[in-house]
This record gives sequence, structure tokens and C-alpha cells, in this order.
Amino acid sequence: MVKLLIGHKGSGKTNQMIQLANETIKTSDGSIVFINKNHRLTYELSYRIRVICMEDFEHITNIDEYIGFIYGIISSDHDIETIFIDSILKHADVLLSDLPEFIDRLKAISEIYGLDFIVSVSAEKEEMIGVNFGGCEILN
Repeated sequence: MVKLLIGHKGSGKTNQMIQLANETIKTSDGSIVFINKNHRLTYELSYRIRVICMEDFEHITNIDEYIGFIYGIISSDHDIETIFIDSILKHADVLLSDLPEFIDRLKAISEIYGLDFIVSVSAEKEEMIGVNFGGCEILN
């Protein structure tokens, strides 16, 4: 399933995601991955959560490459239960207009591999034109 945290910058989405990730790892039998723009959150997350900083992968510049990157993460660990993606619009030049395709592709990956995605988006639901929210859960 794809779960979305939506709202404008400064609305507390990142703190919510950190709290949710730290709670999820307590009851998880598998792996948790947290993808963030930079290294800022590394020490706020449980040591059991794999933190990936997109600054380290500056050559990922579009959603096709980003989806390929996610497939690479999944292929390296078959026990992943949840992938958190914080502030997707700050990663890999992902634009608001890319969200419909990106979220649909995450839904497909989620279904195939049986894992959850929790994604924060700095936008209101009304701004996310073309996004099919069917099969998504809005967390806030």
C-alpha cells in the first residue's frame, strides 16, 4: 500500500515520518528503509532503520531513474517491509506533475513485492492533479 503524508512545507510531515518510522521498526520483523534528501535525519532515526541520503546519488535525475533505484534497494534486501520517502518533490527533480505516474508505479511495486511505501509530499491534495488516490491511504 502507498500511504501519503501531504501538506505544505513546515506542516510537520518529516517529524511525523520520523516518529512513524521509529514506531514501525519496533514491531517489524523485516527491514525498514528511510530515503531522505540529506544526512540531517540520520541520528533521529533508530539505528535499525536503513537511511539512504539522495545527496549521495546526485546522478538520479528523473522518476525513471528513481524507480530503478527503488528496485535496486528492493533487490538488495528481500525482507523490506516499509520504505519511507521523505519530501519526494526534493528528490531527483521530481515535479508535482510527475506524481500521478510516480504514485501509480509505487502502487504496482507495493503490490508485486508486498511492501508499504510512506511518502511525504509538500503539496495539498487539491494541488496533486491527476493522482489516483484509489489504493492510497492519506495519513493526515
